[in-house]
Amino acid sequence: MPQVITEDRLCFTFPDNTIVSKYDEWAFYRKRFNNAFGCGTKAVDIVHIDSDKTAWLIEVKDYRIHRRTKPSDLGDEIALKVRDTLAGVAAARFGAQDLVEQSTAKKLLQAKRLKVVLHLEQPQKASRLFPQIVNPADLKLRLQMLLKAVDARPQVVNSRTLKPTMNWAVE
Repeated sequence: MPQVITEDRLCFTFPDNTIVSKYDEWAFYRKRFNNAFGCGTKAVDIVHIDSDKTAWLIEVKDYRIHRRTKPSDLGDEIALKVRDTLAGVAAARFGAQDLVEQSTAKKLLQAKRLKVVLHLEQPQKASRLFPQIVNPADLKLRLQMLLKAVDARPQVVNSRTLKPTMNWAVE
C-alpha cells in the first residue's frame, strides 16, 4: 500500500517498497537535537529512501495562498535546513531512542546517493496580490552553488514538474 505524507496542503504519495518519514516531526529532532546547540536547528520536511537506495531530502514550500514573509534568502534557508538535517540524521543514527527513527537514520546514511529537492508551489498566474515569490531557475542556481558538496544537482520542482527519478506523486 502506498505511503502518504501530508505537508502544508500537499499530499505526497510514495511507493510502499520505500522508506519515507517526516523528519521535522521525529522525536529525536524535536526533543533533543533541535536545542542541542543553544540556537536551534533547521530541518527539511521529508526524508525518503527509494528502491534504488537514493536518499532524498525534500523541503516543501507552498506559497499559493500565503506569501513568504521571512527576510532571509530562500536558497540560504534551504541550505541551512539540509546541513542541519544531515547533522541530525547522523546524530539520530547513534542517539535516537525511537528504533524506527534510528533505523531510518542508519538507512539514510547507507544510501548510495543523496539528492536534495525543493518542492515549491507558487501561484500559477502571478498577480499583484500574489506575485511569484522566486524565480525557480535562479533559485536552482543558488542551491547548486550552496549545496555542491552535498548534491551538485539539487532540484526545484512543483506538482507539475516532478522528474521521472522522483518516484512519488503530489496532489
